[in-house]
Amino acid sequence: MGSDARPANPSAVLDTWLTDALSCGIPAIETFAVGVRQDEAAVKAALIMPWSSGQAEGQVNKLKLIKRQMYGRANLDLLRRHVLLAA
Repeated sequence: MGSDARPANPSAVLDTWLTDALSCGIPAIETFAVGVRQDEAAVKAALIMPWSSGQAEGQVNKLKLIKRQMYGRANLDLLRRHVLLAA
């Protein structure tokens, strides 16, 4: 499988992985698999749907970076100016 190749049925691959992970004997992996199983519908949707939230996540990351840089330096007006200039 190449770097751009996707499995024919990602849901089946996830199910197989979850089954293996839940019985692997490594507590950290088993705990992670339990969390994935609890939100399995969202994980499967992320594997199957063609949409990405990458653009929104990038904007949120940029905003948080500016907020951290400005923390304790100035008032809300200057923070707002920095956010608008970064856009």
